[in-house]
Amino acid sequence: MDRRLFLSLALAAASCARKAPFSVEEVDIATLGEALRQGQVTVRGLVEAYLARIESIDRGGPALNSVIEVNPDALAIADSLDAELREKRARGPLHGIPILIKDNIDTADGMKTTAGSLALLDAPTPAQDAPIVTRLRAAGAVILGKTNLSEWANIRSTRSTSGWSGRGGLTRNPYALDRNPSGSSSGSGAAAAASLCAAAIGTETDGSVVSPSSVCGLVGIKPTVGLLSGDGIIPISHSQDTAGPMARTVRDAVLVLSGMHPEGRDYSAFLDASALRGLRLGVARGHMGRNRHVTGVAESCFETLREQGAVLIDPFDMSGLDFSGERDTMLYELKADMAAYLKRRGGAMQSLEDLIAFNEANADREMPWFGQEYFENSAKTGGLSEKAYVQARESVGKVTREFTALLDREKIDAVVCPTNTPAALTDLVIGNNSGQGCSTPAAVTGFPHITVPGGFVHGLPVGFSFFGRANDEGRLIGMAYAFEQAATARRPPQYFSRTAPHPA
Repeated sequence: MDRRLFLSLALAAASCARKAPFSVEEVDIATLGEALRQGQVTVRGLVEAYLARIESIDRGGPALNSVIEVNPDALAIADSLDAELREKRARGPLHGIPILIKDNIDTADGMKTTAGSLALLDAPTPAQDAPIVTRLRAAGAVILGKTNLSEWANIRSTRSTSGWSGRGGLTRNPYALDRNPSGSSSGSGAAAAASLCAAAIGTETDGSVVSPSSVCGLVGIKPTVGLLSGDGIIPISHSQDTAGPMARTVRDAVLVLSGMHPEGRDYSAFLDASALRGLRLGVARGHMGRNRHVTGVAESCFETLREQGAVLIDPFDMSGLDFSGERDTMLYELKADMAAYLKRRGGAMQSLEDLIAFNEANADREMPWFGQEYFENSAKTGGLSEKAYVQARESVGKVTREFTALLDREKIDAVVCPTNTPAALTDLVIGNNSGQGCSTPAAVTGFPHITVPGGFVHGLPVGFSFFGRANDEGRLIGMAYAFEQAATARRPPQYFSRTAPHPA
């Protein structure tokens, strides 16, 4: 036999003998974990698969622009975790699972933490990981990289465009590239929807986990404020800020939430397909808006709840609750909390006033589309002892008590409604057109909120929300899981260049 032919055949045989590349599209965490345990793929192989997908879909192809930076240590971390697997030392369900985190969450590694702002590009690397990152690493997760976001978690301007930051540019919605991924965890939403990671971490002050999850066809869990540590997260408001998981299934979101919990509480015990039976659910029609397509999705979701044995209290009137204390709470806390974070971080930026000055000096790069009105209004406030802030906090305390009392009086187990309207067209000139949403009651009170894919309007996802009392994550998880299993509403994105021309 000719030697060259022999070598060619040998190479071809070796190529056929190699395992086909492991597909990570729409694969859930349990399946990834089983593949790792069975030796069907290595952690390095998973990381390489997701990095390749980021390159082909986020950098090229539809160019979602959702990942602001990949972790230069990801492959080395993967190799270390592979070594543990070979020694039968799996840490748990997140061992070797690649996760993306939002670029306002501190990591003490080779990545930057900037909240999407050029002002923090040269800031010192955080001295330590945020506690939620420490927990994820301890659980065996691979921090694959960081996601783009609405700059400063969408608190800089009153006329911003969600998904845009000075550092990261504009993120696109994978369901229709001309549509907005919503804010401020826009990159986390787009990346998780497009299977650029097994799951992602977002943060929320008011809507920034549940809204991008809704418009990107994801499950998003905004836990009770304080359930997870907020340390090491670039702040807006210590009264409302929290991190939360964003994933393609309730089970995956729950595994990540459990991994971030400071005591490692396992919320998967609440995954019960019969959890809706006999519950009283209040229908918040006052938060639904008047879009007939969204109403159609909502009615279908309500029918699913009834079929699963829930009793709907329809309508559940929340119109007497006054959530207006939120504005002054955020204005005052932004100034104080940001200064405290920046001083701990070190570097040239030490206060909100420093950030304002930086943006003015770099307006061509930082403010080509919108300004910094919210920053400027916050900078005018005094300390947290001022009367306006004290009154705002008293107002929030009052409405929190009233909301709880209303739920108790009507014997409501949770409030339900569509999370928000479908994704709006992105318009950098005019800014956001957010539409109707239901995030504020849970945001202001600090109560938990879960959104689950509920249906579609012209190919655009619409989420369905469950929110209720403080520290009631377990029961809400049960409700969300039972609904998800019955509704089976999620579909993967197709990366259309514009909204589908027909109902779907």
